[in-house]
Amino acid sequence: MTIHDEESRSLAELYAAAQAEGGTLTVYAGGDFAAQQDGTAKAFRAAFPKIDFQVVVDYSKYHNVRIDRQLRDGALVPDVTHLQTTFDFDRWKAQGVLMPYRPAGFAQVYEGFKDPDAHFVAIGTFAFSFMHASGGGPDTPKELVDPQWRGRIASAYPQDDDATLFLFKKYIDVYGWAWLDALAAQQLRFGRGTNSPGDEIGMGRAQAGLGGYNTGAAGLTWVVPQGEHPFFAWGQRAAIFKAAKHPEAAKLYLNWLLSEDNQRNAFMGWGVRKDIAPPSGPPVWAIPNAHVDEFIGFMADRAGVEWWRQTMVLHLGEVRGEPSPGWLGLRPTEQRR
Repeated sequence: MTIHDEESRSLAELYAAAQAEGGTLTVYAGGDFAAQQDGTAKAFRAAFPKIDFQVVVDYSKYHNVRIDRQLRDGALVPDVTHLQTTFDFDRWKAQGVLMPYRPAGFAQVYEGFKDPDAHFVAIGTFAFSFMHASGGGPDTPKELVDPQWRGRIASAYPQDDDATLFLFKKYIDVYGWAWLDALAAQQLRFGRGTNSPGDEIGMGRAQAGLGGYNTGAAGLTWVVPQGEHPFFAWGQRAAIFKAAKHPEAAKLYLNWLLSEDNQRNAFMGWGVRKDIAPPSGPPVWAIPNAHVDEFIGFMADRAGVEWWRQTMVLHLGEVRGEPSPGWLGLRPTEQRR
């Protein structure tokens, strides 16, 4: 097998190779709280019970610099990472620290979700939008500035999370700055972690939410708006490091994540493979108001991101509160619960 070939081994063969090299795998995953990856961890352990699997969840903006420090010190903990900070994968590729690798199905992954030289590939589609309690709510994000919603809106901090920031930028692009001024007067309940809007609605403390994903809370309606009204989706990039201590286990993990079974069960049916169609509607990259490709350019412009972040601080205030995953330090090897 060359770096230009897709993986030809079966999952069973990869599992055997992973056991032979030591049967251990550590993943650093971008996210909001420790239990967010429990479903993935449980399914992987059920499929491959002889692999000692550890996944550590933290904000991507902390995992990336943590990985940089570990690489500098020659003491890398994760074999694989998947993060929201898309620009890091381009940077790490340029630095030569990523392993080129094409899991099975790589050719079928949407072009905007992978590196043509196979240094990284998206393993899933994430999406942020607005939401409301199932008993009633606004039809579009534009309507959230109506006085009837004052004091009843929860939001993740856009100045704390680049993806939420991008979504707020798209709202301003479409609705204008006057919309943001009116929203700022709505007495929003801000929280750290993009789970916070859905959680607030699920607990009955808010009627509508902004800048979060579908938490699956009872009574929550997560909205895919139509027409000009923005929402946002992206492919969560993953990569294996050249310094990985367990490269065969890392390959097993990526092949499993990209397998047809896993991709068919993707959120909203929005997998990353072109050969697996959603049960209804187009793939997410074909939905214009999902802004899938635009996000990559936004994230690469770090000066622009900083301008938008500080603009949100001026309009909405400083971020407050402890990070929702906790403070994990420089070299976490297992999640603190």
